[in-house]
Amino acid sequence: MTQITLAPGKALTGACSVPGDKSISHRAVMFGSIAEGDTHIRNFLDGGDCRTTIEVMRGLGVQVDVLTPTELVVHGRGLNGLQEPGNVLDCGNSGTTIRLLTGLLVGQQFATFLNGTAQIRRRPMGRIVRPLRGMGADIMGRQMSEYAPLGIRPSRLRGVEYTMPVASAQVKSCLLLAGLYAHDLTLVIEPGPARDHTERMLAAMGAPVTVYGNKVSSERPRQPLKALDITVPGDISSAAFLLVAGAITPQSHITIRGVGVNPTRTGIVDALLEMGASITFTNPREEGGEPVADLVVATSALRGMTFGGESIVTMIDELPILAVAATQAEGRTVVRNAHELRVKETDRIATTVGELRKLGARIEPTPDGFIIDGPTPLIGAPVESHDDHRLAMAMAVAGLVARGQTVVHGAQVTGDSFPGFEVTLQALGADLLVEE
Repeated sequence: MTQITLAPGKALTGACSVPGDKSISHRAVMFGSIAEGDTHIRNFLDGGDCRTTIEVMRGLGVQVDVLTPTELVVHGRGLNGLQEPGNVLDCGNSGTTIRLLTGLLVGQQFATFLNGTAQIRRRPMGRIVRPLRGMGADIMGRQMSEYAPLGIRPSRLRGVEYTMPVASAQVKSCLLLAGLYAHDLTLVIEPGPARDHTERMLAAMGAPVTVYGNKVSSERPRQPLKALDITVPGDISSAAFLLVAGAITPQSHITIRGVGVNPTRTGIVDALLEMGASITFTNPREEGGEPVADLVVATSALRGMTFGGESIVTMIDELPILAVAATQAEGRTVVRNAHELRVKETDRIATTVGELRKLGARIEPTPDGFIIDGPTPLIGAPVESHDDHRLAMAMAVAGLVARGQTVVHGAQVTGDSFPGFEVTLQALGADLLVEE
């Protein structure tokens, strides 16, 4: 698949599921690698970034058996069982892989070298390098260690107390992992809520990770980490595209089964509810320490709202699709405090604004977000993914309500986080054509 052509006019109805959560899939492989015993992972996200994490851990001597594309067994080597790689570890296009892996590797007794795509080499790494150096880590990087490639040499780590300037699950996770190899306590203080999958999973494995308010600590375990049997919940970031599609497409009614509804991740649902979306949670339950529910969405009359502050962190990856919802909402929608969008796979402020404007959206960029006036009758046009999976899916959803045909070029990148995205839309009734 290289492009998707979409036409409006079809209601979306029925039930579906979404692929496993990307954040949890990464962590299950990485953390299972330093456990004792075999970690069994089901509903693993078979996407490019998560496959990169598998290959990186294999490069560190970990055996990962792929039983099916979504079911794995990770044969853990223990906290000190990783092996020196014979080559540079290629983190591909995955920011989660390179940032969490750096925290894991600074406490090893061998040297490593991490690299990735051109996009990864543009993403800021100083935010992890500086606090890790404060723990005694020996890290080198490009441009004063602000960017990859990163070189790591063995060092003796010490615990620190670190207040993050901006809430970030990747920075927090990186430091908590380094804390497993440090002498004394590592304490991370969060300025606001960030996803807590690392704390939940490490605690389930028996790691000495403690959460109290906005403070999270880790320290060197006295016992081996326990292997887990994990069923990864459906990714709410992927479900967000279907929630918006169901809310803005006329006469639609969709049930999305088995979605992870961790409260550090449901900002997009809260935002859509605030805008007037008809979304209900049914069949709530818990799987592997993570809350899960089925989500039901129906066509809704949306209204413009203002979003900023701490809530932005809980929906940072979903802001491109929130922008699409805003084009169909009555009144003005303002997104602020979203500086982090500038340093994602693309500058998501610039690319979201640029591509939606091609469809006729009234959207203006700001230094830390955008302003959208609606409702706007979108007009079909060719748009680009910019090799950004979330932008590609956002443009596809916009095409469901745009007059005429919308062609999303570079749509194959949707497989990074939502393999089968186009098949799911077709099954729900969308009028689309996939082309190679």
